[in-house]
Amino acid sequence: MIKEFSKISKISGELSLPGDKSISHRAVMFACLAKGQSEISNLLESEDVISTMNCFRMLGCSIEKIKDKYIIIGNGFYGLREANDNLYCGNSGTTARLISGILSVQKFKSILTGDQSLSNRPMLRVIEPLKKMGCSISASYQNTMPIRIFPSQNLYPINYEMPVPSAQVKSAILLAGLHLEESTTVIEELPTRDHTERMLDLPIEKVNERTQISVSKKYYPSAKEYFVPSDISSAAFFIVLALIKPNSELLLKNVLLNETRCGVIDVLTSMGGNIKIVNKKYSGSEKYGDIIAKSSELRNIEIDKRLIPNIIDEIPVLSIAGLFAEDSFRINGAAELRFKETDRIKAMSENFKKLGLDVEEFDDGFEVGGRVKVHDAVIESYNDHRIAMSFSILALAEYHNLRINNAGCIAISNPKFFEQLNQVSI
Repeated sequence: MIKEFSKISKISGELSLPGDKSISHRAVMFACLAKGQSEISNLLESEDVISTMNCFRMLGCSIEKIKDKYIIIGNGFYGLREANDNLYCGNSGTTARLISGILSVQKFKSILTGDQSLSNRPMLRVIEPLKKMGCSISASYQNTMPIRIFPSQNLYPINYEMPVPSAQVKSAILLAGLHLEESTTVIEELPTRDHTERMLDLPIEKVNERTQISVSKKYYPSAKEYFVPSDISSAAFFIVLALIKPNSELLLKNVLLNETRCGVIDVLTSMGGNIKIVNKKYSGSEKYGDIIAKSSELRNIEIDKRLIPNIIDEIPVLSIAGLFAEDSFRINGAAELRFKETDRIKAMSENFKKLGLDVEEFDDGFEVGGRVKVHDAVIESYNDHRIAMSFSILALAEYHNLRINNAGCIAISNPKFFEQLNQVSI
């Protein structure tokens, strides 16, 4: 599918976006682990979250949509059953890594597979700490999927210092530790998204400026009702478009405001973005509210490397905002971008070059500046939803004859993205 774009004059109105992807994954998982009936409102119905639901259906859980809610009947502590086939995780790294932590402590074997993109992503980072806990888990010779898991004889709590910031690896360890009587502790030097510890109400300590999160069977989830705030990562694309398109103003309703996810707002505000947050509320331990974004004069800034784990998914669209700001946009300390759905450093750099922009690629980031010189180009999505959405924003903001190859990959995180753009485009 090659996506073409029509000219728009501005962005105006309000949107209620689907639920946050990270919280949606976890709400499904925790509801399936719990004993009895849970209800989830505003669950994101993306391909990634559907992959998680399909895996847990195969593991014996009942998941059904009734009207606008998902009703899940969980089987309780050690209540999952062996799947009758491989568990297919699609394109979802969150599904693969988090479910690895859950399945590694079960009393049956499992095999996890994924699509071509996911099958090229590194899995050793999650396998190593699980092995330290006594789990019998392995991957391919290249440390990629398929992941094979067998019952373990003895499981051990561990204290694990994260070598690289990763919320997925942290969560896998915590979800394995959730099945043990004694405490397992994960130690972070740099904070990463903290939905797992928030949603399970885990004890958190600050020791020598490092975060320590502990877990044990004591914190095993119980059946409950979940409301999933709108996805801040999806909102970022609309916020950037409102900032860079003249005479625009946009209201985004009920957006997640978790401190470990709002770095994109902090960066855009520091760049001069006119962004206001109103009507703050709480769903459990997660804060959310309404975001108002207006057209702004932006300037590029030096982005603190300590903020990178907080904005890792938003860097592609932040670089689009940077094209409409004073000076050049530069990001360093973001080597993790090379291990996403595609190598996002290379993908952004190659596409920027197609447009005649000045680009320099680094091992851990890139710099881009200048003005678009090529006005008739096909952008390659590399089957990466965030690459496709980022260049969609550029195409609408500065009407070029940009077309995007394989834009259908956007359904991985937001199937209604183009429909939502149409709602607020004038």
